[in-house]
Amino acid sequence: MDVILLQRVAKLGQMGETVRVKNGYARNFLLPTGKALRATEANKKRFQDQKADLEARNLHEKGEASSVAEKLNGQSFIIVRQAGETGQLYGSVSARDVADAVSAGGFKVSREQIELVAPMKTLGLHTVPVHLHPEVEAKVTINVARSPEEAERQAKGEAINVVEETTIQDLGLEVGAALAEAGGDED
Repeated sequence: MDVILLQRVAKLGQMGETVRVKNGYARNFLLPTGKALRATEANKKRFQDQKADLEARNLHEKGEASSVAEKLNGQSFIIVRQAGETGQLYGSVSARDVADAVSAGGFKVSREQIELVAPMKTLGLHTVPVHLHPEVEAKVTINVARSPEEAERQAKGEAINVVEETTIQDLGLEVGAALAEAGGDED
């Protein structure tokens, strides 16, 4: 299906371009969200008539998003979750959790604006992009920790997930030293 883009769509095209997309993508996403129109002659004329208004609105929204991005870029947000000794979370942190944390910090974002390649499943600092506008992106740091105190230590750069691993050789040396010590006392 051919559609006319009403705004920039990542990996698809710029505003005003006519692109061919799969029918389901157009029907289920582009058309209902107002990002595109079917590429009919009537819609092409309608787009040309509205092009100046659409560009002005897009420029205004981009300006607002840029000002928010300046404030949001580099901010750090803490999410407290339960985790094992190795730093593996019992569950994961999703885009919805990140959006809730950023919103609680005073910024209005939705989960659709958060771009996670995969859910976060470990403790630590994670950099997450936030798409405020198709042309404006901010990066925030999500500090996933077991407690607020641990989050402060992680933010300072301390290693939290230090789990000492004992090898069989270490155990053998410890047992040998204990036996030698026990045998030495009997003499």
